[in-house]
Order: sequence, then structure tokens, then C-alpha cells
Amino acid sequence: MKRLVGMSAAALLLTACAGVGDGSNPSSGGGAAAGELRVLGGDIVTMDPAVMGDTGSAAYVVEVFGGLLTLNRSLKVVPDIAEKWEVSPDGKTYTFTLRSDVKFHDGKPVTAKDFVYSIERAADAKTNSHTADTYLGDIKGVLEKLGGKAQQVSGVKSPDDKTVQIEIDSPKAYFLAKLQYPTAFVVDKENVEKGGKSWFQKPNGTGPFKMTEWRPDERVILERNPNYHLGPAKVNKVNVSLTGGGLTRFENDEIDITSIALADIERVSDPTHPLNKQFIVGSELDVSYIGLNAETAPFDDVKVRQAFAMSVDTEKLIKVAVKDLVVPAKGVTPPDMPGFNAAIRGNRFNPDEAKRLLRESKYAGNLPPIQMTVGGSGTTLGAFGEGLLEQWRTNLGVDVKAQIVEFATYLSDLKRNPAQGKKSRYQMFMAGWSADYPDPQDFVEVLLASYSLENNGGYKNAEVDSLSRRAQSETDEAKRFALYQQAEQIAINEAAVIPLYHQRSYQLVKPYVKDYRPVPMVIPQYRYVSIEK
Repeated sequence: MKRLVGMSAAALLLTACAGVGDGSNPSSGGGAAAGELRVLGGDIVTMDPAVMGDTGSAAYVVEVFGGLLTLNRSLKVVPDIAEKWEVSPDGKTYTFTLRSDVKFHDGKPVTAKDFVYSIERAADAKTNSHTADTYLGDIKGVLEKLGGKAQQVSGVKSPDDKTVQIEIDSPKAYFLAKLQYPTAFVVDKENVEKGGKSWFQKPNGTGPFKMTEWRPDERVILERNPNYHLGPAKVNKVNVSLTGGGLTRFENDEIDITSIALADIERVSDPTHPLNKQFIVGSELDVSYIGLNAETAPFDDVKVRQAFAMSVDTEKLIKVAVKDLVVPAKGVTPPDMPGFNAAIRGNRFNPDEAKRLLRESKYAGNLPPIQMTVGGSGTTLGAFGEGLLEQWRTNLGVDVKAQIVEFATYLSDLKRNPAQGKKSRYQMFMAGWSADYPDPQDFVEVLLASYSLENNGGYKNAEVDSLSRRAQSETDEAKRFALYQQAEQIAINEAAVIPLYHQRSYQLVKPYVKDYRPVPMVIPQYRYVSIEK
């Protein structure tokens, strides 16, 4: 999923967003399960679905919790806790009928009131959700409650225990896809209120796995939920190691699946290497980029932003720093995303033009000190980050300083909130975005529209906003995609961000791990995997 992806300060972040299954659910019922799947993973920032905003935590949250809808391996929206739904003729009211066999992990039945509570809680300012506006803001009353202007979310009702009714502010083609994001997941009120601030350390979810152990910097244990309503998992346990050492541990048979470090990919991809037959490559629905704070000097001047964009030779940097293991980005929308614009034009590398634009800007001869902030760990930027600084120094004559900030702090300080007059604390930042749902709206509007809380640079263009709003209610898919493409091109022309690359996933998988393959975004995956030794 989703959301903001931090960049590793030590090296290029090559993610391994893995998914399994063929899009169909196994039949409900007990089913035989055997074995323990051993994988590597990142540590958890939070297990609270309403608060979670990073892809690392999402990989666990989607296995432990669930919502009305989910995505299958083909990235199609399919039923989860809701068995069916109807949409009103005006496209604004959704009526969901819940399955009768869904229970929390402790055996308590899930009712429509649990969904009302969960959405109300996510929209409560006290919950401090940074994602409620983006994923639930279409629902009538959510923005009012987030802003303290309403006590309840008027657009969510539970006529009876098995019916959830949601009314949105206007017809939106992508609304159902938003409901599979964790912000809309159901949580147990008793679990939340009795557990205090750390309730999510012992979560009572509805997902295919129960989180029975979480030792930060050590391991996470997910155990099979035998009563899972979409069909129990085929493995008894998923043991997620948080201590690294991927390739060595894979070769020592300590783990069954691992992503591969940049330094090892070239070697393992060689057809003569012993591990080559266990090597798989997948695409990612993501983008890594440089954010420029358009609300802060000097990036409030479009010519300065364009100058910085034109002085980056992305293709050369990718070739030298990461050996062409990622795909150069010209815009924010990934190539495998529906509605991708193959003809999009980026700010072409042109140092002479970049210097001219800088001279013509209002900061000519008086450029303030510039600092780029990176979220992550370590003490160095790695080859890619250092390469960026060198290109600005060589091609533009600007010495950009860098700071590395602990990831949770980075996420918090990066956020802006126009309603509260809050700007991002960072002048320039290295960031990434991973798809929450397979629709270009999740990149173009979310990252580039001025009214989006995920537009952390505060870029504003009235035409981009207008095109994005028109696309919201456009029912003709081709026309809707064209509107997003037009908005994206305008924003890229004005260097709202500097697109860098789209990642691929590189993994090793043991031959006895069956029904596993990478998918380009975070989805519930482990229940499909089986171990056959």
C-alpha cells in the first residue's frame, strides 16, 4: 500500500512488495495448514489502521485487520467483510451488506456498528490520523468532524447489524478502491478503549492472521486465524525477522523469502549463479521523487524549481549509482498504473537552461542556504543521494546540504495542513509514494492537488486543481484518465516535484514455497502461500 515511503539513508531502497494468490478466494472452512513461512520484514511504526501511513506497517496491518473491501492479486476490488453492495442512481450512496460469518479474532461477531465506530474514530481529531482526510474525506461529515465542526460523521449509518450505509459528497469512480485502504478497516471498540494508547500492540482484528508476538528490532509472529471468513491460510505461522542479513540467511536456509540488496542483484541475476532459478523480479506501483516546498524560499519561485529539476541527469545517476535496477521516472504515475501517460515529458536535463532560469529567478545572486531532508537511518546518503548533491553542485553551482531524520519524526514533520496553516518543516525532501489503490488519482490528485494533505510541498496550480476535481466525477474512464494526464503534465512542467525513478522488486524464493509471486503494491498475501517440502 500506501503510503509515504521513506528513503533509506544508507542505500537505495529496493522494496519487495510481495503478493500471492490468483485473485480468487479459497473456499471457506477449516482446510489443512502446515508449516511456518519465514520471511524478512521492516519494523512496525504502528498497527493502528486509522493512523498507519507507511508501507512497512501496512504489510502487517493488512494481514491482521480487514475492511468492507479488499484487493485481490489482480488488483481488483473484491468483497471482504461486505458480501455485496449497491450504489444509488446518483452515485453518492453505497449500501453494504455484511457477511454473517465474520468475527474478530477473539470470536466476537462483527456488526455494522463496529464500522460506524471505526470510521467515527478515524475522523476524530484526537486519533491524530494523517490519512483520514485522504481516504475518508469523500464521506459526508468526515472533514467537518476532523475540523471540529461536527460531533458525528453524518454520512455513515448502520440501519441494522448487517447493513452499513455510506454517503459521499459527489460521485467518484475510485471511492470503492479507497475503502480497501486501512483507514477504513474495522477495529474492536473494546480492544481500543481497554488497551489504552498501546492497544494495537495486542490487536483484535478480523484478518487471516493474528499477531501473537511483536518484538521491535527482533521479530513479528503472525499465526493463522482458523475462522477467517474468506478461507483460512495454508500455513500455520508467518515468522517475520526484523534483523536483516537476507542473502546470507537465505543461503543458510534460515528464511524462505528475501528481498535482495543492491550489491547482490547483479550476481544472483546471472543465469550461471546457483540461486538464479529462485530469483524473481516484479514491478512496483510507486514513485521516488524530490519534493520542493513551494511555500518556502527559494522554491516558491517556479524558475528555481525548474532549474533544480533540469540540473538532474536522472538516467545517468541511475546507471552509475544503481546500475539501471530502477526505471527512470518522468512523472509521478507508475508505468503499470491504469491511465499511465507514456507520452509525458519531464523537465529535460539541460544545465545551461537550468543556470539561465536560476539567474532569471527572483533569488538570482541571493539564493538562501538549501537543505535536503531524508527520512531513515544511517549516517550517509548512499551513492544515489550523494550523486544528487554532486549534480546540483556541478550542474547548477548550488551546494545543497543534507540531513537524515529518524523516519517517524520525518513523517510527522513532513506533513502540512492548510486548514491549520501548517506548512511542512522541510525545504527540500527525498520521498516516495506507493500505490494505495490502482488508479491514477492516487498519484496525480493526491500528490499534486493543492487541497490534498499529501501534497507536502504545497504546490498550487488552479488548473491542476480544476482538472483533478473534474476527473473525480467523470464516469467515462478514458476521459477521466485524460484529465489526470493533463493535470500531471502541467505540474511536471512547473516542477512541482522532481521525479526520480520507479522501483522494481528483486527477491529470492525457496522452491518449496508455492503460490507466491510479487505484486506491485501491498495487499493481504500470506494466506495463499503453502509450504511443500
